[in-house]
Amino acid sequence: MDQQQITQQRGKPLRRVAMISLHTSPLDQPGTGDAGGMNVYVTEVARQLARRGIEVDIFTRATSSGHATEVEMTPGVAVRHMVAGPFEGLTKGELPGQLCTFAREVLRTEASFDPGHYDVVHSHYWLSGQVGALARDRWGVPLVHSMHTMAKVKNELLAEGDVPEPTARIIGEEQVVEAADMLIANTVDEAKDLVNSYDADPTRVEVVHPGVDLALFRPTPQAEARGRLGLPEDADVLLFVGRIQPLKAPDVLLRAAAALLDRQPERRRRLVVAVVGGPSGTGLEHPESLSQLAGELGLADVVRFVPPVDRADLVDWYAAASLVCVPSYNESFGLVAIEAQAVGTPVVAAAVGGLPTAVADGRSGLLVDGHAPADWADAIGRILQDPPLRARMSAAAVEHAARFSWSRTAQATLSVYEQARELMHRD
Repeated sequence: MDQQQITQQRGKPLRRVAMISLHTSPLDQPGTGDAGGMNVYVTEVARQLARRGIEVDIFTRATSSGHATEVEMTPGVAVRHMVAGPFEGLTKGELPGQLCTFAREVLRTEASFDPGHYDVVHSHYWLSGQVGALARDRWGVPLVHSMHTMAKVKNELLAEGDVPEPTARIIGEEQVVEAADMLIANTVDEAKDLVNSYDADPTRVEVVHPGVDLALFRPTPQAEARGRLGLPEDADVLLFVGRIQPLKAPDVLLRAAAALLDRQPERRRRLVVAVVGGPSGTGLEHPESLSQLAGELGLADVVRFVPPVDRADLVDWYAAASLVCVPSYNESFGLVAIEAQAVGTPVVAAAVGGLPTAVADGRSGLLVDGHAPADWADAIGRILQDPPLRARMSAAAVEHAARFSWSRTAQATLSVYEQARELMHRD
């Protein structure tokens, strides 16, 4: 697009956004494979934009021959499946080899529309950012990028036995940071990481907190939720929700539960440790490792492994829990923590990444420095042994979560889009 066309676009209302989520589809079930908080983020922001009259096309890689080329996710939001590489058996580490094919299909799709069809490109994760940078240059529209996770940060906080992110990803992320007109960070700390670790221009980084569906995730009577899930009414329920992989550290919860029982053996009769999710990432190499650990720790009788559930059922799991544990080695934000609090359940979380923003330490839950099982057992035990404290935290959790909504996230994201458009016109 030449300068005259760019000038003509100045002042035009934003009509359409091309979102790129190459490695995971918003239609996938969060909690297994590569589907997680980012899927929820893309879905909810797209829906909110559509409610504001902005059409959103989400470009993702087809992982099944049964996928329709275009699927209407909700009025105003279309998921477009691009065929790039084999449908199955391709790991995230192998996806860089399909970037050119994926980008070609995205550009081919846009070429079927009238010129100037999209007003902004919003890419999610570095692989998508590589494609977004190409689309930006070809279409003459601004690129807004959300990192979600960063290799340099992950490599500083590796779980024991986990594999460092490769140099190719680090280089790719640096290229995307340089190419993007605006970068969206989930938290102030993430914004600092972008500036300090990736040399991002601080004037082109905006903090936009993710949200929570407050209409869905709302206070629910614990006894009713436990009844629906078949859990004892007097149980101490410790809940982990997420992908089973070293980064998310569900093993820390199991080890903390074992330490708790060593101190208080009488607690065993009412202890339930629920792990809701499926293997992902490096966890796929040994999918039975967590259940084996439960056996080794003598917890086989108290641990329940539950496959990923839909979001309506997830509300019941949050409500049924005495507390929710988020022991990750790194989290760009921690949607599980916010969802749990919105339901009224206190959270015990690692003091890493965005979790100090997602959890109000001492009010809506507790933050734990490090991953020593004894420290986690201390924090968990403190809440379980003090019902009045748990009640205060439950009320504070609902209040804290109410500060985060997808409506606010979308409105702030729109402001970033407009900043990016203005920067492109100015440059």
